[in-house]
Amino acid sequence: MRIGELAVRTGVSERSLRYYEQQGLLVSDRTPGGQRTYSERAVDRVILVQELYAAGLNSRKIAELLPCMRDPDGAPNERATPKLVTELTAERDRIDQRIAALLTSRSVLDEVITTASREL
Repeated sequence: MRIGELAVRTGVSERSLRYYEQQGLLVSDRTPGGQRTYSERAVDRVILVQELYAAGLNSRKIAELLPCMRDPDGAPNERATPKLVTELTAERDRIDQRIAALLTSRSVLDEVITTASREL
């Protein structure tokens, strides 16, 4: 598929897809005319990249992580390392801390809303 179709199917802009390719997060083939073409598997890859970005990982960490994800047959990938597991656990802990901070902020805001509502 061409870049425009991949963009439509994933909801990700063509510009972002080109950036993913520059960062090594996505691979394309080229037509003789130089246009990018992507395999069907690119849709799942882009969605995964988006999920990892949403989790707060940066492109460098995602590029490091992607080769270590499970192989297409579901077996653990041989490139996964204890160091990577440690780093990803630290990323998850950072996310948990952000969630806790947001829940605290929401609780404070709820109290303010309740107080303000009573005074109206």
